[in-house]
Amino acid sequence: MNRVSSILHEYLRRTWATIDLDAAAHNFHVIRAAMGQGVKMCCVVKADAYGHGAVQLGRLYERLGAEWLAVSNLEEAEQLRDAGVHLPILILGYTPPRCALDLSENQIAQAVLSERYALELNQAAAQAEVRVRVHLSLDTGMSRIGFLYQDPKTGTPALDAIERVCSMPHLLPEGIFTHFAVADGGADGEAFTRRQFECFQSAIDRLSARGISFPICHCANSAAISEYPEMQLSMCRPGIILYGMQPSEELREKLDLKPVLSFSSTVSLVKTVPAGTVLSYGSTYRTERETRVATVSVGYADGYPRLLSNAGEVLLHGRRAPVLGRVCMDQMMVDVTDIPGVAEGDTAVLIGRDGDEEILTADIARFAQTIPYEITCNLNKRVPRVYVRGGRTVEVTNLLGDA
Repeated sequence: MNRVSSILHEYLRRTWATIDLDAAAHNFHVIRAAMGQGVKMCCVVKADAYGHGAVQLGRLYERLGAEWLAVSNLEEAEQLRDAGVHLPILILGYTPPRCALDLSENQIAQAVLSERYALELNQAAAQAEVRVRVHLSLDTGMSRIGFLYQDPKTGTPALDAIERVCSMPHLLPEGIFTHFAVADGGADGEAFTRRQFECFQSAIDRLSARGISFPICHCANSAAISEYPEMQLSMCRPGIILYGMQPSEELREKLDLKPVLSFSSTVSLVKTVPAGTVLSYGSTYRTERETRVATVSVGYADGYPRLLSNAGEVLLHGRRAPVLGRVCMDQMMVDVTDIPGVAEGDTAVLIGRDGDEEILTADIARFAQTIPYEITCNLNKRVPRVYVRGGRTVEVTNLLGDA
């Protein structure tokens, strides 16, 4: 049993995720060191900090000196405010304009997605007799949200619209931003990323010529911080790298990051079955020899991908145990024939290190034909998060009840 498992032994023994706050602090400082002097850091904690816990990580980043936090929606922002986080917060996605009062009262900045959206937000703010801080979104190539400016030659209408938005009396324009589509694409994405940056700079310069400037201009996401340091401007928006994962395997400049999350479960049963025994739903696996099978108390309802059926591995006693048959909703089976001593109650590491062996979130994502972001975001609400600092548990959160 490893150190983290012994910490947990007293109060839970099924399936849990451990969040290493020391690793998170290490990543924060590594990212800060990669940023230019005076560049603000906006830590992206949307989607519950990519499954790691927005409140706990938001508090950590505030204590470490972050200047901003970014989330996806108003509920996420208000969760941070309710938890006593005071940093400026930027909502990167949609908020119904009728929530203008909530935005203003909680000092939350809202991304402006279009001129029509700005008009509705300004009207709602006027009715509430408040002003709302906004960051204007510029579409330079993502084609998702924002004022269309993918070619300076045809971008004048976007600049005209932004100028009109900036004159709306109940909006306080404090930032402008864009989002890179392929900054994590290595050499293959360089031309497109540079084209996006040129468009962004062109818009900023042309707006400045009209007398419109913004205190904060930001475009550098996780990949761009290290791949394109000249694009950091006045603020960066690290996301996935805060949690110790690379945006992609194509990056040329990789930061010295530490995984923040590990994912573990418990062996509930060990049995020996003869050759020719079929396992799990669909009978997709048949043993070729007498096999010791360990049942592990985790399944796709916890966030362990069903695509890892007959493909994934877990760590037991510092050895790799292959997944046998289909991953079930709440349980799965692994082959421990060649791992002596496996018994009920042992800890199975799904993501993380056990002895000399390690399974990264990226490994799970590769097996599941997806990206690391999706793996951690999909960890179910019934999986407790255990926060560890200096090898000691400092907090446990369990969305199904108090811990």
